[in-house]
Amino acid sequence: MSSTSYAGRRTTVTLAGLLAVASMVAVLAISGTQEGHAAAGHNHATVTSARTAEQVRFHDRMRKLWEDHITWTRLAIVSFAGGLPDFDQTAARLLRNQEDIGNAIKPYYGRQAGNRLTTLLKDHIGGAVELLQAAKAGADANFAASKQAWYRNGQQIARFLSNANPRFLPFVATNRLMKGHLDQTLDEAAHRLAGDFRADIRDYDRIHRHILMMADAISNGIIKQFPGRFR
Repeated sequence: MSSTSYAGRRTTVTLAGLLAVASMVAVLAISGTQEGHAAAGHNHATVTSARTAEQVRFHDRMRKLWEDHITWTRLAIVSFAGGLPDFDQTAARLLRNQEDIGNAIKPYYGRQAGNRLTTLLKDHIGGAVELLQAAKAGADANFAASKQAWYRNGQQIARFLSNANPRFLPFVATNRLMKGHLDQTLDEAAHRLAGDFRADIRDYDRIHRHILMMADAISNGIIKQFPGRFR
């Protein structure tokens, strides 16, 4: 058997495994999204009952930052899967978004905390790239290790946000939102690499809805934690 044929079979095996994981997590992700939506909807109604201009500004800014996060993640996945020459530039723009998100919390939690969140989010992006590389190369062992590390980093991000705001961003709810984001991104990458573009597009629509809930949970939590800053 030629090395090319072997590599092709290895890639198929890994993609099959990736899609199997995606199928299993889809039910959990949808369930978690529905639960998160109910909770986020309640929080949203509470905050928006009497919104100030500063609350609206912060809410919209947080949504924009996390929309950028999923947009540039998607573009990076598309570029990587297609072997496009813009991957490095796209990844650089995606990493800059993680700095923007970290900077957005500095007025409330301080410079050190903002930098820490940026570091965790950059690790999140680096881990996603490692997953893509392992899947495309057919490296099953590397893929399994990278996936485990990626989800561990997701828990670290949720723990960081919860520790900063334990009352309004409890760990269980925040971790559920973060895990949903990871599950959905895994679906998106699996379908894109497998060439199932119809499913890939559906994945992105679901990711978009979910990330807005996550952004609202974060902004609503900060607004409630620092009410005097949003009058």
